[in-house]
Amino acid sequence: MTFKLDDVLLLVDDMPQSLGALALELEADGYTVLIAHSGEAALQRLDLVTPAAILLDALMPGLSGFETCRLIKANPVWQHIPVIFMTGLSETSHVVEGFDAGGVDYVVKPVRAQEVLARLAAHVRNARAARMARDALDIGGHGVLMVDGRGRIAWRSPQAQSWLSEFFTDGPAQSCAAWLEGGAAGAAPTSSASSTDAANAVRHHTTGDGRTLIARRLGDIGLGEAMWLLSLQQGEAAASRLATASLTPRETEVLSWVAKGKTNRDVADILGMSPRTVNKHLEHVFEKLGVETRAAATALASRELA
Repeated sequence: MTFKLDDVLLLVDDMPQSLGALALELEADGYTVLIAHSGEAALQRLDLVTPAAILLDALMPGLSGFETCRLIKANPVWQHIPVIFMTGLSETSHVVEGFDAGGVDYVVKPVRAQEVLARLAAHVRNARAARMARDALDIGGHGVLMVDGRGRIAWRSPQAQSWLSEFFTDGPAQSCAAWLEGGAAGAAPTSSASSTDAANAVRHHTTGDGRTLIARRLGDIGLGEAMWLLSLQQGEAAASRLATASLTPRETEVLSWVAKGKTNRDVADILGMSPRTVNKHLEHVFEKLGVETRAAATALASRELA
C-alpha cells in the first residue's frame, strides 16, 4: 500500500551528508525528509510513500538522476510528483537533459537553502492544485489526456489509461500519440480513422466488435500542450454519429445507396449525377463521420440506413 503525504519530501543523493544544512532547513519549515542513497533506493521508497516532491541528484552510481527521473515519469502513479534536480552538473546540456527527463526545476550546487525552499513551495503548491483537479476528473470517471508540444502523452486520467490499454495493445502511449496526430494507430486487431487536423479535431478508433473510442481536442493549455477528452461508444450507439454529422439530404442519399453495395457509377445513374460528383459527396461524408474508407462508412451507415 502506498501512502500520500503532503509534507514529505524524498531527498535522493549518494552523499546526503553534504546536504545536511538543507535538510535541517526543510525540517524547520515543516517538511519530513526521507533519504535515499541511490536511484534504485528512491524507486523502492516510492513503492511505500508518495512524497510531495523529490529533490534529486543527477550524478550517482548505478541509476543516474536523469534515468531515475525518467522511470518516475513513466509510471502513471508517480508521474505527477514534481522532481527538482539538485546537482553539481552545471553545463547547459545537463540542464536541458534534466528538464527533458521530466524535472520541473534545476538547482546547481552549492545550493542556497532559502532559494530551494521558495522554489519547492511553488512547485508543491502547483502540484497540489493539479492533483486536486486530477482527483476531480478521476472521481467523475472522465477520460482526459494531456499531450505536450512533441506529441507525447504528458498525463492521462485513470479512465483514459484504461481505455488506451484496451484499444491500443501494441504500445498504448506511442500508438495513441500517432492516432491523435492523425496517423495510423498501431493496434493490429482494430481499424482506425481520424477527422481533419483542425484545432477542434475529433478522432475515432473503432474495434472489430463495433465499440468506438472518440477523442475530442479541447484546445491548447499553454507551453504547446493540448487537452483531449475521450469518450466511449458501444456498438449499438455508433449509429448516433450519423445524427450528429450534419449530412445534407443529398449526402445522406449517396451514403444510403453506398451502404446498399452500389458503386459510384451505380449511385450516379440512380441519382442523376456524375460519378465525380458522387465521389465529392463521399469525401464530405467521410470527413463529417470521421472515417477514412468506404468500408468504414458503410459499416457505420448500414446499422441505420440499410
